Amino acid sequence: MTRRLLALAGFASGALAGTAAYRRWFSGSRERLDVYFDDGSFVTFGAGSPEAARLLPLARQVLVAAGRR
Repeated sequence: MTRRLLALAGFASGALAGTAAYRRWFSGSRERLDVYFDDGSFVTFGAGSPEAARLLPLARQVLVAAGRR
């Protein structure tokens, strides 16, 4: 009984890790912008939003200037 539970737990954790890896590696790189505020909150703007259309070009320039791209 203990072996079966251990095998089931191992299989479940492996499947969860595999799913997470698949989503991270094969989902494609989606561009987004996270804006953090002083109170600890933040807002995420996706590539299709009007806010991101204005802010993403500026963020790209900041990354280039900082030498991150």
